[in-house]
Amino acid sequence: MNISSKPAVIPKHIAIIMDGNNRFGKSKKLAMGAGHIAGKDALDPIVEHCLTLGVQVLTVFAFSSENWARPKDEVDLLMQLLAQTIHEQMPRMNKYRIRLRFIGDRSQLSADLAALMADAEAKTAHFEAMTLVIAISYGGRWDIAHAAKQLAYEVEQGKICADDIDDNAVAKWLQLSDLPEVDMLIRTGGEYRISNFLLWQAAYAELFFTPTLWPEFGSDELDEMIAIFANRERRFGKTSEQVQNLQSSNLPNN
Repeated sequence: MNISSKPAVIPKHIAIIMDGNNRFGKSKKLAMGAGHIAGKDALDPIVEHCLTLGVQVLTVFAFSSENWARPKDEVDLLMQLLAQTIHEQMPRMNKYRIRLRFIGDRSQLSADLAALMADAEAKTAHFEAMTLVIAISYGGRWDIAHAAKQLAYEVEQGKICADDIDDNAVAKWLQLSDLPEVDMLIRTGGEYRISNFLLWQAAYAELFFTPTLWPEFGSDELDEMIAIFANRERRFGKTSEQVQNLQSSNLPNN
């Protein structure tokens, strides 16, 4: 996409379920695990393109809490690739001033991987060009349950009472509480579900599903989705008339 022709409306936060790595590898008759390697390599151009467009946050689903049930050999490979991804991303994060974040239940990760993640977060915490969030051992239900547990502790300690708990109180304890809510949620690979990903944060996200397998997903297809996003009316519970009136009142000279 020519940057001068980019849509007038750019989503602040894009989330992607990167699905289809295994099927890509099988379709190309690649060695076992090669599809996941191809998927890892597909991330870099998408990150750079989002940065160029002015997207503030890109969150990608690398490994779900349910993925622990996969065959051990595959899980071990995925953990190795996640560590490799972090090592490979650091020079890029420094070059482009991108903050690297991780979300998920780190208690199930190896000490080495958890330490690598924490180190990467600390070294990029001051970057402000964009935020890349990688979800590892993450599940939306776990996220909400974890927030509920923190609120229970606050009630137990007398810091708040039960009547103080509302949407804002829960949101404060969720992963990504300091970042914009998800505007676009994309799933590659031809499946039509969100698989326990960012259940709270994507409550009003525009959903996009594509049959394209993740290793073959590129910036051109992302641009097409963003162009569609720019033309969708996001009402957030309001009527079309209310949204249009609000837009009119925000126009210059009004």
